[in-house]
Amino acid sequence: MSGAIEFPLGVAELSFEAAGGSLVRRSILRSGVRILTEQVPGARSATVGYWVAVGSRDEQPGTYGATHFLEHLLFKGTGSRSALDIAISFDSVGGEHNAMTAKEYTCYYAKVRDQDVPMAVEVLADMFTSSLLHPREFETERGVILEELAMADDDPADVTNERFFLGVFGDHPLGRPIGGSPESIRAVTRDAVLAHYRANYNPQDLVVTVAGAVDHDELVAGVEQALRQAGWDLEAEGSPVGRRSGEPDQIERGSPVIVVQRPIEQAHVLVGVPGLVATDERRTVQTLLNSILGVGMSSRLFQEVREKRGLAYSVYSFAPSYSDAGAFGMYAGCSPSKAAGVAELLLGELRRVADHGVTEAELGRARGSLAGASALALEDSDTRMTRLGRSELTLGEFLDLDEALRRIELVTPGAVQELARDFVTRPLSIAAVGAVDESMFAGLDAEPTAA
Repeated sequence: MSGAIEFPLGVAELSFEAAGGSLVRRSILRSGVRILTEQVPGARSATVGYWVAVGSRDEQPGTYGATHFLEHLLFKGTGSRSALDIAISFDSVGGEHNAMTAKEYTCYYAKVRDQDVPMAVEVLADMFTSSLLHPREFETERGVILEELAMADDDPADVTNERFFLGVFGDHPLGRPIGGSPESIRAVTRDAVLAHYRANYNPQDLVVTVAGAVDHDELVAGVEQALRQAGWDLEAEGSPVGRRSGEPDQIERGSPVIVVQRPIEQAHVLVGVPGLVATDERRTVQTLLNSILGVGMSSRLFQEVREKRGLAYSVYSFAPSYSDAGAFGMYAGCSPSKAAGVAELLLGELRRVADHGVTEAELGRARGSLAGASALALEDSDTRMTRLGRSELTLGEFLDLDEALRRIELVTPGAVQELARDFVTRPLSIAAVGAVDESMFAGLDAEPTAA
């Protein structure tokens, strides 16, 4: 494979060989269902994923948290399987099954031996198409989700992360917590969640991705059989739902400094700025900038904050990207009395890259780190299955390992510095949880100046 492979929605069949000899195929059924597989030589297991391009950002007032609520409910039983039956299906073969709700998609997945792939396809299809959302189960799961939210609220790092997104994205839907709030979960009705289910879980919304020990033609036949058995009309002509726009949205920052005061031993501090959209041509540059700043023990943040000064145990950076927005954040957990100084150090390292750039040696280490981490990650069929899903739903193109590494090699120190210069002109957001107050961060949130 040479270069990225485009995934146009109007092309029904695609097939190509990717790095390492894996075979990638995509079929779009007449009904609009999309099925993608990556057959990996020598694999004896596979990961199966059922996706919809609907996440927490797509919820309307009165239904905040409904997407995550629905994710829970799809495990609670169908007309032909109880919740216990679903669990036994996977437990009895040593498989794993779970789901993930994100801001822009939801995925239900299972990892099983090659011989159990047909079972996984059938059970996930039953869950996806035929969940009952029984009123009794609905109320039981409401309590479970409230406990999940309470558990997250007891984790100050989680709280800091949620407040950081609120600061960066403000009132934009991306700024909302994925799971909703205790108030929204207590208020949401079964009818609202059921309407959400019926509106978004249809043939044109469904993407099935399977990676590992999989035969594409057999997989397509199995998915079709399972969906027909569930009562779906696969003969009716339909087109896949369109992808989200990749144009950056105009987002107004929330409060520049958000502090949650708690009497805990550490202050959890996050500073950052808006980042890049998922399809931005500079996303590889952002990945390298993130690696140099805050990934691994040789990163600048780790060396400066932990190794040289001993101010934190956990320190890192991250760069989530969405269809029309993104964020770049830097985190540290430290003594409350040192919180302001640590925040200055985090921001200072980003500014130092903007002012002085990075060395060839640093860039070489980052390239090597990313190359190795990417290769190791692809030993897991979960990663390959997820790559297929994101390629189809968000990127509209597939990058194999060789192409990803080629793009990494093309990044120059100048490109990394230029992106850092861009970032330091963007509105700064600070979130902190602990025995701290807003006044400690006074001055750090000054409006940015143009480079």
